[in-house]
Amino acid sequence: IVFTENVMAGDNLTLVGPLTVGRKGVGDENRAPRIGNGVMIFAGARVIGNIKIGNNVLIGANAVVVKNVASNCVVGGVPAKVIRRVK
Repeated sequence: IVFTENVMAGDNLTLVGPLTVGRKGVGDENRAPRIGNGVMIFAGARVIGNIKIGNNVLIGANAVVVKNVASNCVVGGVPAKVIRRVK
């Protein structure tokens, strides 16, 4: 599991490695992801850049997340897209 500095993560984060959560480029501290509460990130996933992952999000195996993800979603693919919205 690679988790770079300045990543902000909420409560109840579940990580199933190997995976990468990190910033894009060097310098600015604000380039790291902000991850909400109740998020699950599965093996091989990459969450990269100055993006926000909402609450209760499931990120599928090998997904590459480079854009914001709304709360209560399941995302997957390269690049990641919403597969399902959960109520």
